[in-house]
Amino acid sequence: MPDESDKYPEETGRRRFVKGVVGSAALATIGVGSAATLNLSTSPTGRGGGITQFFGIEIVSGPAPNGMPQIPVEIDDEGYLRGVFPEPQTVEQQGRQVQVARTQIGGITYSSEWFQYCGVQTYPGVRPDADQENYFRYADSAPYQWQNEDVSAGDRMNIDDFEDYETWGNDIGAAGLGKPAMGTWRSQDVPPAGTLPVQVLRVAPDKFEEMQANVSAGQWLEASTQENFVAWLNKCTHFCCVPSFKGTAQSAKFGASNEVYCPCHQSVYDPFNPTEYTFVALPRTEGDSDEGGE
Repeated sequence: MPDESDKYPEETGRRRFVKGVVGSAALATIGVGSAATLNLSTSPTGRGGGITQFFGIEIVSGPAPNGMPQIPVEIDDEGYLRGVFPEPQTVEQQGRQVQVARTQIGGITYSSEWFQYCGVQTYPGVRPDADQENYFRYADSAPYQWQNEDVSAGDRMNIDDFEDYETWGNDIGAAGLGKPAMGTWRSQDVPPAGTLPVQVLRVAPDKFEEMQANVSAGQWLEASTQENFVAWLNKCTHFCCVPSFKGTAQSAKFGASNEVYCPCHQSVYDPFNPTEYTFVALPRTEGDSDEGGE
């Protein structure tokens, strides 16, 4: 178990990272759907995993089996955006003590297991006790002109960067739905293969009101968003590609100009309709030293 005296102060948003992680890309082509075919008896060889319910942005067409999992958003006193990551705890799972990160948000059990698919279960940032900050940082090579011109890769995202979110557009689909950014999360000082890609979207007021009226999980939406910011782990649940909201004009051919489009196999997601899904989360690797009593 982690030594509580060795934790970083809460305000840093950091967690301890005890050991390195192996095979960060070894399962990079395994999607959520593929995970469902695995026998649950594989879980004891790793840490965590198993049948998991999560909220994600809705999959509306294409081969992806599930939505992409949401990341709850909070904004600090200086306007910087953070993704909420649960506190670690030890639980009994299939007869053994394992460490997981779980908490209750909006009446929903939010856990690190939401992100254990597509090889992400091997990434350092998914470790419950990982020494990683929770701030969203801008990614390299974003498909948005504003992001490439106004901010730098590695900068922390700030609410002020999204001031024109009510009118923003880039000649793909309709303007005024919200302003997107591509980023990373819990990935400082890790190899590129272990970087957690995220997409952040500040939703325009009228569209956000529609979300509140239509979503079946209003309590979750209220608890997981702040100042109209919605975020998700940006790994397509089909073959783990990195989609985008208004990131390519090609999306128009598939009726996805105003949605999140994956150019690899044409999966389309609706970021304005968080939906509950169930999938089999893959276990973290045996290299994690997080069994109770260690």
